[in-house]
Amino acid sequence: MTLDPTILARIQFGFTVSFHIIFPTISIGLAMFLAIIEGLWLRTKDPLYLQIYRFWLGIFAMAFGVGVVTGIVLSFEFGLGFAHFGQMAGPAIGPMIALEVLTSFFLEAGFLGIMLFGLHRVGPKLHFLATCMVALGTLMSASWILSANSWMQTPDGITIENGHVIVTDWLKVVVNPTWLYRLPHMLAAAYITGSFLVAGVGAWYLLRGEHVAFGRRTVSLGTAFATILIAVQVFLGDILYGKMLEVQPSKMQAAEGFWEEQSQSPAPYYWFIVPDQQNQRNVFTLGTPYLGSIWLTHSLYGRVAGLKNTPVDRQPQMGWVFYGFRVMYGIAIIMFSLAVASLWLRWRGRLFTARWFLRALVIMTPSGVVATLGGWYLAETGRQPWVIYGLLRTVDAVSPVPANVLLSTLIAFICVYALFMTAFLIFTFRMIRRGPQAAPAQAEASGSLKHALKPAVMNSPVTRSSSPAE
Repeated sequence: MTLDPTILARIQFGFTVSFHIIFPTISIGLAMFLAIIEGLWLRTKDPLYLQIYRFWLGIFAMAFGVGVVTGIVLSFEFGLGFAHFGQMAGPAIGPMIALEVLTSFFLEAGFLGIMLFGLHRVGPKLHFLATCMVALGTLMSASWILSANSWMQTPDGITIENGHVIVTDWLKVVVNPTWLYRLPHMLAAAYITGSFLVAGVGAWYLLRGEHVAFGRRTVSLGTAFATILIAVQVFLGDILYGKMLEVQPSKMQAAEGFWEEQSQSPAPYYWFIVPDQQNQRNVFTLGTPYLGSIWLTHSLYGRVAGLKNTPVDRQPQMGWVFYGFRVMYGIAIIMFSLAVASLWLRWRGRLFTARWFLRALVIMTPSGVVATLGGWYLAETGRQPWVIYGLLRTVDAVSPVPANVLLSTLIAFICVYALFMTAFLIFTFRMIRRGPQAAPAQAEASGSLKHALKPAVMNSPVTRSSSPAE
C-alpha cells in the first residue's frame, strides 16, 4: 500500500492541533473564572470563594502545563511538515507568533508562579493582580493565535512577490476581515467550557451528597455564567456565520449540505445527510423545510447558493464540514436548553435539588471541549483545500518528507499524547474525588484573609457532608 505524504502530514497536524486546543480552551475559561472568584473572595471575605479558587487552581495549572507543552510541538510541525507554508507566509505569520510569545507567554509565565505558590506568601491584592495578569495573558495569547489563524482564513494586507508574502499593511494583517468576529466567538466558547466544567463537578458533589456548600455555590456560579455566555454566543455565532457566508461561501454551503442553489423553494435545514462528494449530491437527507432560509437569510423564502458554484478542485470535503458544524451546533442547543432550565429551576428554588438537572450537568461537563473541537473542524476543514485561503493549497505547503517518517512520527505523537491525556485525566479525577479543602470556621466568621491563608488550611482534612442533595 502506498502512503500519501500529504494526507499523513495533514492527519499528523490535525491530530496534534486537536489535542492541543483542548487544554488552552480549558485554561482560558478557568483563568477568567479564577480571577472572578478571587475578586469575589476579596470583596466578600467569604471563605467558600477561597475554597473554590484553590480547588480549581490545581486543575487550571495542569491544563495550562499540558497546553504549553503541546503548543510548542505545533511550532516545530510548521517548520518540519509544512516548510513551504513557512517560507511563503513567514513574514506575516512569524511576527504574530513571536508577539504571542513575547506579550502573552512571558506575561503568563511571569505571574503564574505567584498565582500557584504565592497565596500565603504575598499580599492578597498582589496575588489577585497575578491571577488577573494570567487571565489577561491567556486572553492575549488567544488573540494573537486567532489573528494568525484568521489571516490564513481571510488573508489581507499583503502582496505576493516571487511566491513570497510581502506585508503592505500590518494593521490589515492583524485585524483581518474575520478576526474581530472569530476572537469573541472563541473566547465565549472557552468561558462556556469553563462554566460547564465548574457546574458539572459541583453537580456531581450534590448528587453524591458531598461538599454540599461547595457544590451549591459552583453549580450556581457555573449555570449563571453559562446562561449569560450562551445568550452572548448565540448573537456572536449568528454574526460570524453571516460573515462566513460573505467571505467563505463554500464553507457555509458545505456546512449546510447544499449542493444545488436553493432557489426554487425555501431552503430546508438538514439535520442529517449522507454526502457523495464524487457525484456532487446527497445520497440521503433528513431536514426541516423553511428552516434553512430562516436560519441563513432571516427570511422565510431566502435563497441559498450551493457548493456546485465552486469548482470541484476548490471544494472542501462536505462531510467533515457538515458534521463538524452539527456537533458544535447540536451541543450548543443542549447547552442553551440547560441554561433556560437553570433559570426556571432557580426561580422555583430547585436548582440544587432537581436530580435530572444535576445529572444533565454532570453529563455535560466536557461538552464545551467537544463543541469547541466541532467548531474547530468546521473552521479548518472548511478552509480546505487551502492552507492560506485562495493563495496557497495545502498540497503545495507540505514538506518533501518521506511517508514512512511521517507515519512513524504520527504513531509516536499518538503514544506520547495518550500518556499526556491519561495522566491529566487520572490527576484531575483524583483531585475531584478528593474534593475541595475545607475553609476554617473562624475565617468564615471573621472574613479574615490572614486566617484564610494560614498554612494549616492547606493541610486541613477533607470535609464530607452527609446531607443529601435533596
